[in-house]
Amino acid sequence: MTLTQLQDQSEEALKDRLAALKADYEQYRTKKLKLDMSRGKPSPEQLELSMPMLDVLSSKSDMKAENGVDTRNYGQLDGIPEAKRFFADLLEVETDEVIVGGNSSLNLMHDTIMRGMVFGFPESSAPWSKQGKIKFICPVPGYDRHFAICELFGIEMIQVAINEEGPDMEEVERLVREDDSIKGMWCVPKYSNPSGATYSDETVERLVSMETKANDFRLFWDDAYTVHHLTDEHDPLKNVLAAAKEAGQPNRPIIFASTSKVTFPGSGVSVIAASRDNINHFLKLMSSQTIGFDKINQLQHVRFFTEVEPLDAHMKKHAKLIKPKFELVLSTLEEKLGGKGIATWSKPNGGYFISLDIVDGAARKTVTLAKEVGVTLTGAGAAFPYGIDPRDRNIRIAPTFPSVDELKEALNVLCTCVEIASIEQLLATK
Repeated sequence: MTLTQLQDQSEEALKDRLAALKADYEQYRTKKLKLDMSRGKPSPEQLELSMPMLDVLSSKSDMKAENGVDTRNYGQLDGIPEAKRFFADLLEVETDEVIVGGNSSLNLMHDTIMRGMVFGFPESSAPWSKQGKIKFICPVPGYDRHFAICELFGIEMIQVAINEEGPDMEEVERLVREDDSIKGMWCVPKYSNPSGATYSDETVERLVSMETKANDFRLFWDDAYTVHHLTDEHDPLKNVLAAAKEAGQPNRPIIFASTSKVTFPGSGVSVIAASRDNINHFLKLMSSQTIGFDKINQLQHVRFFTEVEPLDAHMKKHAKLIKPKFELVLSTLEEKLGGKGIATWSKPNGGYFISLDIVDGAARKTVTLAKEVGVTLTGAGAAFPYGIDPRDRNIRIAPTFPSVDELKEALNVLCTCVEIASIEQLLATK
């Protein structure tokens, strides 16, 4: 069936097709499946890649950082020098523009917004919480945990559509120019979660140079997938901090990254990079929160990637494991849903997700149908503020964690459920 044919089928033909699909669906029920594609987690095989890192340090190792600090003891709030340099090189910033944190970049994002709410930023006339209603721009579909932070602090979220070049900049520019209560914007600028989009140079330039009514507006630049390529042709991303300095807005971007999906999600190393004004502001506040993060873990990571295995070689091993899974998703979607006019999907060059858009009004039904036969997907609407997809059409596919065989089974279920829910939605309009 082509795109036009499916939508133009008679009610009787659609019902016949639906009956056949439901027979297939009942066969899946008998298999008693238990498959999970709900989160973008590394597979066990990916975690094994970093096991040699655990042997880098031993009871006989020199536990001192290059500046003589004993990593087993207190101190070094901003991170050991070699870790700062490693992340500075990775993010193309200066070492004094970096704070190396604990295992979670999400933790750093949460705390940065909390500091804004409680203390404000260097340009703030008052803490955000004392300036009335605070709003954030949220490109959609986006990362659900970003939205959860906003909900936690009572920050109103404004949706802006994202395309292949990044967020709709005309809409973003209009919003921030007119409303001083808009204090921030979430950005996953490279291999965006879940669309896979990478912001164009023009988009980055417009974000750092646009006129904002709020003088303490911030870009929360979650560069989570900066090294997570699927091919040898990497999407380029303009250096946001350098661009902001050139535009006369050095304090606007705050960059976050981590090794969570590079080594171990539970024991990675996170980083925040920003202007010196921002960094000094953060360090002053952080000094009352901690004496320093896990320096042994920082040392272990740095020695692994500088003395044992280069980061680029390590990430190619990750790509070798997950690329076939992405290819399987794309080929299956094309085979089972292509040309039927009920689905479109992203084709990312990196990251951890594929974004699937289906017939309006069919996403929640699809996810529910899949769950009833043992396939757990990310909740419909999760990629939108407040968990509400206005068109109820987006589904985030996370293919990295299941085995290839499990993924194949899960995709067959997903495609069957998509077609069932879509035909039912089409029948409802006839």
